[in-house]
Amino acid sequence: MKHTKEQPLCALVTGASSGIGQATARELAHKGYRLVICGRNEAALNSLSRELSAMTQVHSLVFDVSDKSEVQKAIDSLPPSWASIDILINNAGNAHGLDLIQDGDSDDWDAMIDSNIKGVLYVTQAVLPQMIQRGQGHILMVGSTAAKEVYPKGNVYCATKAAVDALAQGIRMDLNGTGIKVGAIHPGMVHTSFSAVRFKGDQARAEAVYQGVDPLQAQDIAELICFVVSRPSHVNIADLVVMPTDQASSTIVARK
Repeated sequence: MKHTKEQPLCALVTGASSGIGQATARELAHKGYRLVICGRNEAALNSLSRELSAMTQVHSLVFDVSDKSEVQKAIDSLPPSWASIDILINNAGNAHGLDLIQDGDSDDWDAMIDSNIKGVLYVTQAVLPQMIQRGQGHILMVGSTAAKEVYPKGNVYCATKAAVDALAQGIRMDLNGTGIKVGAIHPGMVHTSFSAVRFKGDQARAEAVYQGVDPLQAQDIAELICFVVSRPSHVNIADLVVMPTDQASSTIVARK
């Protein structure tokens, strides 16, 4: 897929109100993509929309990816000029808690399963019909190294990200021959609000995760995403794992 003077490519980014999603929206705007930015924080989306409107066309949608009816209603509400989504960045998702399975909070489990797995399914299914009809499109999942390697107390979060990895592979197989590309990018430690959410606002505990480490930044992942989606139509980067140099695995991290 290529930009045209008449109609630049349109990318839909979930979880665009902060972190990797927000950085990705900014990077895509700089590259000239039209953007549909999605999230639950309407004020943050409005602020980002105002910022990016100086560079490109922006349309915002406020919905929770874990609510199937909200997802479908939001996608169906897109005006005709925005209905053709060329690129879907399934970024929305969170970690909740870091507990032994016997001490786990089932509400945390539900929140992760609903956003990390069901959210990907709901948004993908809502966006796919027009991609299939046009015979082109690109779906990119933002997963985690947790998809590749389970770590202590990561049980359910790791399981949800393993599911995202499996979905990327399965959807790619199901869509083979349609002209639609499907892939996943799996980041290691990225300094965003991820840990603050996981530890329910405990900033001291969240910052300790990155102490003595030079972690990835949201911008690093945004630049990689832009690289992946800008490859020629015959090139599909199916699976990409990226970690900071200080990280060798989920549990091996060099701290200064």
